[in-house]
Amino acid sequence: MRAVSGGEAGPRREGARRPELLRVRGRSVAWVPPLLLLVGIVSVDFRTSSDFRILSWIVLVPGIAAAICGVWGTAAFAVLAPATYLAADAALPHEYQAGIPDLVLAGIGGVLATLACVVRVRGEQRMLHIQDVAETIRRTVLRPLPPGWGGLEHAAVYLAADSEARVGGDFYDIQTGLYGTRVILGDVQGKGLGAVEAAAALLGTFREAGYHEPDLTTVAQRLEVRMQRHIRMREALGSEDGDRFATAVLLGFPEDEREALEAVLLGHDCPLVVGPDGVRSLPPGHGLPLGLGELDPADGPPPVHRVPLRPGETLLLTTDGVTEARNGDDVFYPLATEVAAAVGADPDLARPRRLVAFVRDGTLRHCDGHLADDTTVFAVRRRRTGVGNTDGIGRKES
Repeated sequence: MRAVSGGEAGPRREGARRPELLRVRGRSVAWVPPLLLLVGIVSVDFRTSSDFRILSWIVLVPGIAAAICGVWGTAAFAVLAPATYLAADAALPHEYQAGIPDLVLAGIGGVLATLACVVRVRGEQRMLHIQDVAETIRRTVLRPLPPGWGGLEHAAVYLAADSEARVGGDFYDIQTGLYGTRVILGDVQGKGLGAVEAAAALLGTFREAGYHEPDLTTVAQRLEVRMQRHIRMREALGSEDGDRFATAVLLGFPEDEREALEAVLLGHDCPLVVGPDGVRSLPPGHGLPLGLGELDPADGPPPVHRVPLRPGETLLLTTDGVTEARNGDDVFYPLATEVAAAVGADPDLARPRRLVAFVRDGTLRHCDGHLADDTTVFAVRRRRTGVGNTDGIGRKES
C-alpha cells in the first residue's frame, strides 16, 4: 500500500535494492545464525557420547546460509562446513570418527546450498526489476505533483487491493492551464494492465485538454472521445475491453474567481466539501461514465456545476474503494458521517494532508485492512497565499 503522497510526499524512491536480512546499524549480520549453528553443533558433539553423534548435522549450515546470506557468504560456509567437520572429527577419539561418507555428504550439501542461493538471488533480482518497472509505470500514470502546484494544496494516497501492486485503474492529476487549474480523479472499470492503459490514455488527454480548453464541458467531451477511441483500438487488437468504462470527476478553479468552483461529474460519487464549518456534498451530476456516451447521444454534453467555495474549504475526492469498503457486518464505510464528526471535533482536520490520512486510516480500520478494490483518496484546496508555481512555459500560477 502507498502512503500519503503529493505536495507533501516523503523521499523519492529512486530504485529497488535487494532486500538485506538481519542488518544492524546498516551492516549485514546474516552470517551470524549459520555460524552460531556451526559452533553449536561442534560444541554439542564434543560433549556427548558416541551414542549421540550430531557432527554430520553440519550439512545443515550451508542450507541455512543459502536462505539468508548472499552467494559468496553461502559459498564460504559451504567450504567452512566440511573443513570444520574434518577438524572436529580428527580431534575426536578414533572410535568416534564417522569417516568419509559424512564428509562427502557435507561437501555435497555445501555445493547444493550454493546453487540454491544462486537461484534465490537471481529470483530476487528479477522481482526487483519487475518492481522497478511497476514503479516507473506508477510514476508515469500518477506523476508526482510539486507542492502548491497550480495554486492548490494537495495530498493523495493510493491503496492497492493487491499488496504487491503499484498501480491500477485509479488515477488523478492537477493540470495548470490558460483558464485556471483543473483537477481530475477517476476510476477505470476492471483491473490489470488494460485498466492501466485506459487510465494513462485518459490522463494524457486531460493534461492537454485541461491546459487549452476554455471550459470543463469541452474537456469532458474530449475525454469521452478518447475513451471511445481507446475502446475501438483495443477491440481491433482482439482484446475483451469492449465494455470498459471509467467514472471521473472534473474540477475547475477559475483564476478570476477565487471563491468559485466548477465541477463535472461523469458517473462518479459526489466529492465532499470539507471545511471548518462542516461537510457538504457537491450537487449530484448527470453525466454518463466515460466510454458510455454513445448509449444516449441525444442527452448532450454533461452539465457544469458552479458552486461557491469559501476560503479554507477542501475538496475530498475518493474512488469507490472508500465508500464500498465493508466491515465484518457487511456495512459500508460511512465516509461523510465520519469526516463530519472528525472535523467538528478538530477543524484543522480539513487540511488536505491530515484529511487524506484520516480517510485512509478510517477505511483500513473499517474493513480490517481487507480492501476489495483499489482505493484512492485525493484532497485539494486553494492556497491561502498568492504564491504560485510556474508551469514550465513561463506562466505563473496563482
